[in-house]
Amino acid sequence: MSIVAIFNQKGGVGKTTTALNLAAALARRGRYPYGIDLDPQAQFSEIAGIKAACGDDTVLSLFQRNRPLRELVHESVNGFGVIPSHIELSKVDTLFGKGYNVVNRLNTSLRAEQFGDQQRPVLIDCSPLLGVLSLNAIFACQAVIVPISADHLSAKGALQIEKTLRALEHVLKRRVARRYLLTRFDTRRRMAWDVLRMVEEKFGADVCRTKIAENVSLAESPAHNKSVFEHAPNSRGASDYDALLDELLADGFIE
Repeated sequence: MSIVAIFNQKGGVGKTTTALNLAAALARRGRYPYGIDLDPQAQFSEIAGIKAACGDDTVLSLFQRNRPLRELVHESVNGFGVIPSHIELSKVDTLFGKGYNVVNRLNTSLRAEQFGDQQRPVLIDCSPLLGVLSLNAIFACQAVIVPISADHLSAKGALQIEKTLRALEHVLKRRVARRYLLTRFDTRRRMAWDVLRMVEEKFGADVCRTKIAENVSLAESPAHNKSVFEHAPNSRGASDYDALLDELLADGFIE
């Protein structure tokens, strides 16, 4: 299985951008992944061109009535399957609590339905809150990508995630592999290099060698409901996400 969550407890760090463009990069190479949108803001779903009519079209129906995940998949024009999100997904914390069976629900279903193989890996776009939905993603995945925009507040959010992942290891009985990804990296800014040095000191080999540069095409593409590969295939943003995928595949981070 190959299931990767994209998570940071701070918004605006390139979480959805990373999930979307990694999915698109995989699809371009014939891997055709599944993308699961667990953020009630539903930006991943919207950019991919998939809109849930109500909460029953999301993983909320998995919790409410044990609906199979495969019934929720929509094939996007980008070449990957999407299980969309909806604002009603925000009810999960209130309705179901945080018992083990609840936070392990997505994991149980993904394995029972045999999602996430070498041909079709799974990418999970998480909510920026550490609630039931994000915990489901962590329990289900083999690996986590933590995007860090090149600023100090984003780096602090990553430090909190590292503490969370370590705290969960005794429950999961395994170490979740992780990669810390620098985004919005502007080589002209001293702060970007300061943040890079800080995260390398804290996380060492878990920091991605690839950095996602600040790029106009990356910023523009969501407004057109397109991945950067559709919007500007020759841009620096497209090149960076292709390089990131090369790195993750070479390291075995994505099978």
